Amino acid sequence: MNTTSANDSADAVADLLAANLSTASRILTSAAELAAYQQNCEGSQAQTSIVVSIGSQQDILTVLKLASDHRNTKVPFVIHPISTGRNWGYATARANNHQAVILDLSRLNAIKCDDETLGIFTVEPGVTQQDLRDYLNHHQLKFMVPVTGAGPGCSILGNALERGYGITPYPDHFAAVNSIRGYLADGTRFRSAVAELDSSDDDFIDKTYKYGLGPYLDGLWTQSNLAVVTEISLRLKAEPEAFSAFYLQFASEHQFEQAQQIAFTILQKLEGVVGSVNIMDQRRVTAMMAPNPNGPAAHQVMTNQQVARLAKDYDIPAWTIAGTLYGQKSVVKAARAEVKRFTGGQCSKMIFSDSWLINIGRSLLQLMPAAVLSKPRKMLSSLDGGIAIMRGYPNQVALPLAYWRNPRVQPTTNQPLNPAADGCGLLWYAPLVPMRSEAMRRFIGHVRAICPKYGIEPMITFTSLKHDTVDSTIPIVFNLADPEAVAQAKACLDELVSEGLKQGWVPYRLNLAQQASLLKADQPFWQISNKIKQALDPDNIISPGRYQPGYQTPGSDLQP
Repeated sequence: MNTTSANDSADAVADLLAANLSTASRILTSAAELAAYQQNCEGSQAQTSIVVSIGSQQDILTVLKLASDHRNTKVPFVIHPISTGRNWGYATARANNHQAVILDLSRLNAIKCDDETLGIFTVEPGVTQQDLRDYLNHHQLKFMVPVTGAGPGCSILGNALERGYGITPYPDHFAAVNSIRGYLADGTRFRSAVAELDSSDDDFIDKTYKYGLGPYLDGLWTQSNLAVVTEISLRLKAEPEAFSAFYLQFASEHQFEQAQQIAFTILQKLEGVVGSVNIMDQRRVTAMMAPNPNGPAAHQVMTNQQVARLAKDYDIPAWTIAGTLYGQKSVVKAARAEVKRFTGGQCSKMIFSDSWLINIGRSLLQLMPAAVLSKPRKMLSSLDGGIAIMRGYPNQVALPLAYWRNPRVQPTTNQPLNPAADGCGLLWYAPLVPMRSEAMRRFIGHVRAICPKYGIEPMITFTSLKHDTVDSTIPIVFNLADPEAVAQAKACLDELVSEGLKQGWVPYRLNLAQQASLLKADQPFWQISNKIKQALDPDNIISPGRYQPGYQTPGSDLQP
């Protein structure tokens, strides 16, 4: 399609929408209005011509009906719904199809407390981690927000639908979702069979019992393009009586196997008391604590000597275990004793967040001028930010990692951070790995062999999903303004994935390019998925190409 006809088509769509939508919604078409939706961390030359900022759920239905009625309106278009568009490193706010109308649902931000004793809440797409925290604080409700490191401005609903996870007591965020409601492409409003059978004035049971009645359909609305989700009901964890974060440090690289076994034992023996557990290597912690010694513009891996110097300056060990204990005071006290017993003197240092040493350190630094002991002060600030995350209080403590190779913006946590708007380069390699030391050690070698070939810092984190499986989140951080660095970062991710698949390390999420290249339409799973798509969305109106192998269109950003 040439530029003139594309512009004419976009104008026709905008006119159709303007004639039918309520004044609650806004149609954005100017370059200035669209700029925020085209910014991304993945190095894509994103294009979009129209964004509809939805102001009412009724307008979602109107948009879907107009798209479905294209044979009568003679104005065909497709849509791509987003919650807040802050899907850093996977797609940000981009659609596969350049011609898709972005359906921005971020202004739909209602929160309803369905039961303040049981902790059941219903949220719309625009409800962010900070929105939910503010709501709980305002109403004096003692529950924990299912936070992530992506920042306070990210959607609760969007993260759950991507099957994201965190480090609080309900680490699997989709597992905490009990009901999902929204619209199919033809405008059909969907809800569970329980809700449809319930003839009372209160559909509370639907919001408390996850699996409903009959075939379980809610899973279809996650990591898919089958519907526009307008609300989820989820269970929040009550704030515990007692909390303690623990940090176990291992000085030697050769102690990884010991660290892994200790983490495994804690997860297996203290299930229900311990939250998620992270194992981080020295380079990952260094990038969180120290400035890039090569400068943020350099596409260059730290030398071992540089890492050793920074590790000494900031007291960073070869491996760090970070975990959390929640529960009654007596339970947490007993669990702390068990963590010490499981560790058995094998680590070089053991720190608990509620220890007298940490509390004294805070008190002393408060009495000193801000310029004094800057490194310990930064370390304590990072520690406190991590503890706040573990307690369900969103913050930006993890976001500066995205800026590590950004020569244009130096992040400060006292101002809002937006990696896409600030020009950060970020991709994620997030494979699932068995919780076995041999497999995890091979994976470490895999990352450390491949990343440096492409100038990418090999920073490793293992996050426990259960005691038998971990997800390793490998941040591929690069200078987005350097075309060669962008190409190297993408090539690095491609090799990490392709070689990792041979070992059985399959990512739990894929970005748009990976969906197009890795997923095969002739495989039985995707044949079934495409049959469902054909049944529910025969005109391919909603997010064409998203987790949909075989999709091709001249307007597509990504060709399979």
